[in-house]
This record gives sequence, structure tokens and C-alpha cells, in this order.
Amino acid sequence: MKSWLALALLSAPAQAATIEEMIPTLDRIMGDYQQTAPQPGMVYGIVKDGRLVHVRGFGVQDPATRTPVSADSLFRIASMSKAFTAMAILKLRDEGKLRLDDPAERYVPEMKAWRYPTTDSPRITVRDLITHTAGFVEDNPWGDRQQPMPEAEFTSVLRQGVPWSRGPGLAMEYSNFGYATLGRIVRNVSGKSYQAFITRSLFHPLGMASTTFDIFKSPAERRTIGYRWQDGAWVREPDMADGSFGAMGGVETSANDYAKWVAFILSAWPARDGADNGPVKRATVREIVEGANMPQGVMRNASFGGAPCRQAVTYGMGWRVIDDCDLGRVVTHSGGYPGYGSIVYLLPDKGVGIFAFSNRTYSAPSAGAWRALMALNAAEALPGRPAPVSAGLAQAYQQARSIWQRGDVTGAPLANNFLLDRDADRWKAEIARVKREVGTCVASEEIEPISAMEGFFTWICETGRIRGRVQRAPTPQVTIQALSYAVAAP
Repeated sequence: MKSWLALALLSAPAQAATIEEMIPTLDRIMGDYQQTAPQPGMVYGIVKDGRLVHVRGFGVQDPATRTPVSADSLFRIASMSKAFTAMAILKLRDEGKLRLDDPAERYVPEMKAWRYPTTDSPRITVRDLITHTAGFVEDNPWGDRQQPMPEAEFTSVLRQGVPWSRGPGLAMEYSNFGYATLGRIVRNVSGKSYQAFITRSLFHPLGMASTTFDIFKSPAERRTIGYRWQDGAWVREPDMADGSFGAMGGVETSANDYAKWVAFILSAWPARDGADNGPVKRATVREIVEGANMPQGVMRNASFGGAPCRQAVTYGMGWRVIDDCDLGRVVTHSGGYPGYGSIVYLLPDKGVGIFAFSNRTYSAPSAGAWRALMALNAAEALPGRPAPVSAGLAQAYQQARSIWQRGDVTGAPLANNFLLDRDADRWKAEIARVKREVGTCVASEEIEPISAMEGFFTWICETGRIRGRVQRAPTPQVTIQALSYAVAAP
């Protein structure tokens, strides 16, 4: 069997491809992963610019019935549910009903009597809970089994308090208990059950009619049943009812429904003018990538493909945020649960997302989905969204062209630092030197904006190329604070 990388290289076109053209390759990558992992069933979907461009199921919903997995098959997505919880908190913040930097005990009175690990420990804030910096122990093995805990029992747990891993605010440590506590905040602040608030505020406005927390009310013919592999056979995991820990991992959804959530999240980028009609404001959605300022450097999983890469990773608000060598900014979360595994990767700067669900215990299809993105990247099917050229940057770029043509910075709108950093005579000598090296430059190429204030430009000249940069100063009038004309290496 060919590897995923070989398949990608064989299928990749000689020039930039579209995602649609790459679908046969992606299906082979994901199908190969489902068979070799293996899982009873798996589904994956790709969203681009607000549209589910492709969805494909593999295997079966239940080995006992052999019903094929489809785009409407229902999977529990475990900790990918945390993204809904964080968004609910942000929505309540927008409505003026809570503040992120308030002590959590303001909204959960049972926490007021807690004894903190040190006398100088700060009180846990709502933000600490969202970013996993409250000081609780990592609790995946324990937390996943607390899903059905009744609300009254959870109240008792909150009243007693929990042991500490460390003081609040000292490090990021993943906590299902912390997200269950956020669910209690949603309940107390909204006056509705957590599940009812999420359904009314997020699921219904987004048209996610098949997404729920109560799996026992789901259509039996669409339910994907969870299994684990034990002693050479599939063993059915027991179903867990939804309860007070639903905020950390209780969502059940389909590929068709979840694609609407992915499309909504991605629609927040880029920042722009115009109507803002989502159930949550675009600016609020973009807050999910704001980490807790506790980034880690980790090596990318070698099974994901590509050259060795050291990633910068931080936890935002219900999402992990990665700076990757190949893919750039990736916003992601996995889900692991008895009987289920899931993954979502969003590329907000490219308007693309991929997600996958499976029905094997703790078997998130992370490697398969990342390999699919790597194949798309290799085929140049993930172009970035071009940033607009602001009027001020266009004006600054025109001045950069004029300075080049005159060979003199005198008379240009320069910031007060400009000639202090290099005087006019030296600028004239430097421009003349570069002109001798590259010859005539028409300089008709467009600028490549970094932001509304700064951009790069590349000019193809008579005997070489110029790689330049122009940057405005932070003044109301357009003035230039930095400018360069560098001869590009061959």
C-alpha cells in the first residue's frame, strides 16, 4: 500500500490546484488512515469560504448493524465541545452578564469557601477556567467518566473544593473539571440549563438541527456506536447519559451539522466592514485565538509528515493555537472519549477547515487530517487570503516609487525619524549604487501588504530584482518612517 505522501506526490498537479481537484487524493489519505488506524467508522469534511466542499464517510456506524457511515451519521465529539462552552461564555460577556476577569466565585458561590494552595494565590477568574490556567490537575482519564454526573452531585463537589496541581495563573494544565465549572457559570448566569442555552444561542441560529447533548433522543438509525479494540475484537463501550459535565465533552453532531459551526468560526476572518449577523459578533469569535501567554515549543508529530518542525502552541479560548512551519496559523482541538475520537483544524487566514470523527475510543483522526492539509499545501491549494491595500499604504508606496525614480528622498513626506536614521546625501548615494546594480526598473508591480501600514514590493528590473519595503509612521498624515531597496539574491 502506498504511503499518504507518495499518493499526494503522485496526484499533485504541476501547478497550483484547487481543493476540489485534490479530493481524490484526500479521500485516499483519509481512507487509508481509517483502515490502518483502524476504526469501525469515520467521516471527514472540508469547509472553505463558508461552504462544505466535500464530505466522505468510511466504514460503519456500528459493526453489529453494518450501517455505512454518512454525512448525517451522529458522533460524539468529546472535548471539541469545549469550543461551544467558551463561545457561550464570550456571548454572555458581550451581553453584559459577566466579565472574564471577575472571580469565578462571583458566579459559582460554592467556590467562595475554597482554600487556595498558598496565601498569596489569586482567586480563580472566569478567564483562568477558559484558558486552563486555574491550577487544576490534568484530568482526562477521570473527567471523561464524569459526563453523567447529576447537577446536585456536582454542586456537592464544588462545595467541597478540589486538590490543587499548582496555584492559579502559573501554567496551562488541561482541565475537564474547569470546563464543567464554566458550564455551571453558563447555567447560573443565563438562568437556563447549560444545554438549553447552547442549543438556543448557538445550535438553532446556525441551523444545527441534529446536534444535541441527549444521545438517547437521537434517531437510532443515525447514531454511531462507540467501540474499543480489545483482545482482537471490537467491544462496545457503554453509552453515557449527559449530565453536569456536558460542557467539557457532551456534544453529539453530524458532519453536515458540524460544517456549519466550522463555517461560522471561519467567517470571522478577516476583520472587515459590513453586516455582522451571526449569533456571536465576528470580533468576539476572533478572541478564541488569544492565548494565555503561556506558549510551548513542541516538535510536530513525525507521523504528520513534512520536515521536522518545532511548533509554537498555546491554548486560547476553547481552542489550541499553533504556529506551524508549513501551514502557518492553525486553530485546533481534538476530542477523546470512551468510544469516540475527533479532530478539527482551522486555517483562519486561508478560510479553510478540515474535521474528522471516528467511533473508536480515544482515536482522534489527527494524523490523517493533518496529512490531508499537508497534501493540499504541497499542491498549493491553500492560498492565503490577500490582504487589501489601504489608501494610506498605496500612497506611501507611490512615494517609494517616486523616490526611486528621482533618486532622492528630498521632498517626500518623511517622518521625523527618517533623515536622522540616514541623511539625504547617503540616501542619494545608496539609491544610485543599487540602480547601477539592477538597471532600469519600471516599478509597476503591486505592493504586498503586511498590514494597512506596511508592505513589501518586488520589482523586476533590467539586470536584477529589487525586494523593497515601505512602512508608514503612526501619524494621521501619510509619512514614511522606514524604506528599503534591497537587491534580491539570485
